[in-house]
Amino acid sequence: MSDSRQLSQATFISIWRRLLPALWNYQGRLVLALALLLAAKLSVICVPLVLKALVDKLGTKPEPLQVPVALLLAYGAARLSTSVFTELRGIVFARVTARTTRNIAMQAFEHLHTLSLRFHLNRQTGAVVRDFERGVSSISDLLEWTLYSILPTFLEVAIVCAILITRYDASFALITMGTIAAYIAFTLVSTEWRMRIYRAANEADTQANAVSVDSLLNYETVKYFNNEGYESARFNSRMISLEESTVRNLQSRALVNIGQETIVAIGLSLLLWRAAVGVTRGSMTLGDFVLVNAFLLQLAAPLNFLGFVYRQMRETLGNLERLLSLVDRPREIADADGATLLKIDAGEVRFEHVDFAYETDREILRDIDFCIPAGRSIAVVGPTGSGKSTLGRLLFRFYDVGAGRILVDGQDIRSITQDSLRRAIGIVPQDTVLFNESIYFNIAYGRPEASHEEVLAAARAAHIHAFIESLPQGYDTQVGERGLKLSGGERQRVAIARALLKNPRILVFDEATSALDTNTERVIQSQLAAIARKRTTLVIAHRLSTVVDADLIIVLNHGRIVEQGSHRQLLLNSGLYAQLWAQQQRLRDDEPIPA
Repeated sequence: MSDSRQLSQATFISIWRRLLPALWNYQGRLVLALALLLAAKLSVICVPLVLKALVDKLGTKPEPLQVPVALLLAYGAARLSTSVFTELRGIVFARVTARTTRNIAMQAFEHLHTLSLRFHLNRQTGAVVRDFERGVSSISDLLEWTLYSILPTFLEVAIVCAILITRYDASFALITMGTIAAYIAFTLVSTEWRMRIYRAANEADTQANAVSVDSLLNYETVKYFNNEGYESARFNSRMISLEESTVRNLQSRALVNIGQETIVAIGLSLLLWRAAVGVTRGSMTLGDFVLVNAFLLQLAAPLNFLGFVYRQMRETLGNLERLLSLVDRPREIADADGATLLKIDAGEVRFEHVDFAYETDREILRDIDFCIPAGRSIAVVGPTGSGKSTLGRLLFRFYDVGAGRILVDGQDIRSITQDSLRRAIGIVPQDTVLFNESIYFNIAYGRPEASHEEVLAAARAAHIHAFIESLPQGYDTQVGERGLKLSGGERQRVAIARALLKNPRILVFDEATSALDTNTERVIQSQLAAIARKRTTLVIAHRLSTVVDADLIIVLNHGRIVEQGSHRQLLLNSGLYAQLWAQQQRLRDDEPIPA
């Protein structure tokens, strides 16, 4: 057995293990739907039986006007019952399918949000979204095909074979069972072959979608470098692969269909030959001939559909394999067993001899040891790449430290729940990305249950209220994908308002005013300083002019603390801080005066 076959069987078992608890919640509907299904199949079987009786009755040369009305009514009722029972089954089971699909989709969606920052930095958004969409849409297909296509088909085949065996000689049963066995064997083998082609087409589709989404998300970068042609060529190369894979997929499907139809045609011809011989010898009536023919035609339809369903099931399992690989992906950062809620009082933050590396061969922080007393402000500065922003990510526990520990009010953040930790911390990030919603939505995101007045108060505190009011749609203005309809400074002020609305005990400002002009920066800095006086604040900054009033300034270089002290003390030390200060002052003096 191939690895792909083993993987698909494991996927089938795994997905049904997830589905069964959800289905059991609707056991009443499930049982009723199965009963309706059985009634529909019995009605289908009755149609040829009634037709045989009707043909035999009419074959006796009845007197004029002696029409078998009861049989005609029974024939019509059997055909109508099949459709009615089938549609009623769909009505009863619709809620089960929709709810189960929703539950699995929510499970996958929530799990994606629990995965580490490392996963989300490495992912291709388009590929993940595509796999998610295909996997979710396959759940309802799996339910429908398993419970209401595969099982009913085998049930119908079993009943028909039983009737043929009991009514006629063994040759009918042997031909029927041989045809079914050959059909199933051919379908299994050919579908395994086709699945390799289908997976290749799926992968090509995913890659094409990933390139298109990535390119559109980076629209401005494409324009900056005049790379529209390059992006088109990159997308076209993926589309060529998709085209070739799609053609091979369609061609292989046609070949499989031809093989299946050939097997069914041979089986039908043999059975009809046996029935014709029986009629000519007098051992079978004309009604028996019609019955066998009707049964065989009736059996051919579900057999053909069974082949289609099996192919689709294998394709569906391929989609579900991808979805389950996301759902089953282990969480790098998880709450410890017995993790408790953060009990925050004063809000002191302490880094104790912290080491950290994103990769084993790339150490970022080494022996970082400092304390932010409750209600105080500490700034961290240093050259680009010194590890400043990593401190904020570790405090939020996007990653776990390699050595040492981080404490909040004396509690190791690895021993408390991530949810309670992050509720106590607010951040204004350097790269502010907004939802493609209204400005109001993005500010209120800091605390969705906040009142309208609280949202407006946060906007005023961030000095963005007047700007928002000047817009034609005010707070209902849509900010666009990632907030690109707003300038960098406007996005950053929205981020500041969002953090203020959250009203956390601990604040992290990661280059919080880097996108603001000088005048606005001074206004915002004074406001942030007033807010920070009441909270424990970690300020990560590149512009040293923004941190001169910090209670303590820590200087990082190559992941180590090389200096710490007040602004005045660090200038007197004539170390790295003094050098950075002098460089920035020269750059500031060299800036042209605006006209």
